[in-house]
Amino acid sequence: MTTIADERPTVDTVRSTDGFWDTARRHLIRYGPAGFIPSIIERAEGCHVYDENGRAILDFTSGQMSSLLGHAHPAVVETVSRSIATLDHLFSGMLSRPVVDLAEALSDTLPAQLSKTMILSTGGESNEAAIKMAKLYTGKHEIVSFDQSYHGSTHAAGAATYSLSRAGYGPLAPGNLIITTPNSYRSVFRTADGSHDWQAELDFGFAMVDRQSVGSLAAFIAEPILGTGGLIPPPDGYFAALRKKCDERGMLLIIDEAQTGLCRTGDWYAFQHQGVVPDILTLSKTLGAGLPVSAVVTSDEIEAVCSERRFMFTTTHVSDPLAAAVGLTVVRTLVEGEYDAVARRMGDRLRRGLVELQERHDRIGDVRGRGLFQGVELVMDRGTKEPADDFGTAVTAACFERGLHLNIAQMPGVNSILRIAPPLTISEESLDTGLAILDEALTVARKHA
Repeated sequence: MTTIADERPTVDTVRSTDGFWDTARRHLIRYGPAGFIPSIIERAEGCHVYDENGRAILDFTSGQMSSLLGHAHPAVVETVSRSIATLDHLFSGMLSRPVVDLAEALSDTLPAQLSKTMILSTGGESNEAAIKMAKLYTGKHEIVSFDQSYHGSTHAAGAATYSLSRAGYGPLAPGNLIITTPNSYRSVFRTADGSHDWQAELDFGFAMVDRQSVGSLAAFIAEPILGTGGLIPPPDGYFAALRKKCDERGMLLIIDEAQTGLCRTGDWYAFQHQGVVPDILTLSKTLGAGLPVSAVVTSDEIEAVCSERRFMFTTTHVSDPLAAAVGLTVVRTLVEGEYDAVARRMGDRLRRGLVELQERHDRIGDVRGRGLFQGVELVMDRGTKEPADDFGTAVTAACFERGLHLNIAQMPGVNSILRIAPPLTISEESLDTGLAILDEALTVARKHA
């Protein structure tokens, strides 16, 4: 069977590079401050994408942090090919076997209390639904999140997002409050010995929440490792203390595992590392392994109460069978391949390589993360910890020139933090190649800094 990946454009059908970019400028809406990467991508396979000249680019960001199993994984290709020809899209009130099977498969990977699932399309959509459920269940409206959070661009999800500028768009949903992100590298909350006093930081944050609240605290929404905000893993014990703060106030805890879920951090779910079970879990990016699939998972009790109160979230693509079939294939592939263990083993190799680079490059201030979800923070000086934003831009560009794409947040103000999340299917050779390219890029950028 011929697949899209097998087909190659001919000279007659390929538009000139100049013509391509001229057409793009005339017809595309620009949606990011960094603009588009100046390369035309023709195809993707495994851990590489290929430009119009056939140049291989090692993908250390799994696309948009989504291609968990690499590009064009055979099992996903087979599922999409079969499903699109038999059962693609249905009226949202209709059910199909892939939807029910995926809900059961997800339940099998989760703590017993997380047993009810809704299948959607994107991360922002799943967080929108989760927040709506939390408000309906509690009868309250205030949502608390971290000051470096990212939960999406839609109404409620965007209102709970603080890692990007909120300026220029007018009023957001009322009742959104923040606490300080527990960043052990940069926090000003310190004990006498200089270590991070995250408990004092959390206590201070909720003291401020209590002062701001109008008495209607519905939920706290959090990433178990903050991604866009700087790949920041909260300290061990933090989420247990956060859970207690929520319980004391009658709030639900929503965990957004868009980037961390499904084995990437070495656990099936990153919340497991903290030993805390959320009231509502949202999954997206990794669930579709590159395709738009997301899910909201909650308890029998929350689902029952919301149903009694006529919860409604009938989007066009809720419970779509094609999306569910892809998600089911991803979960089964992860189970069969024991990819949580793979992520731990390969993540240890990646971290060792990054720490070795830190020992030789004085601009690397911090290395942090778990599994195949690692962050490198670049600084001008390790003493002052001044962010090296321009240097990060130069490193990112030097890596891309040498065939490595590794920094997903290429925007002013956050370029000093490299977020690295290669596919779980990456080989040791490709991992080492990426580290070698990063080493060379750091050296080159330093010479010109």
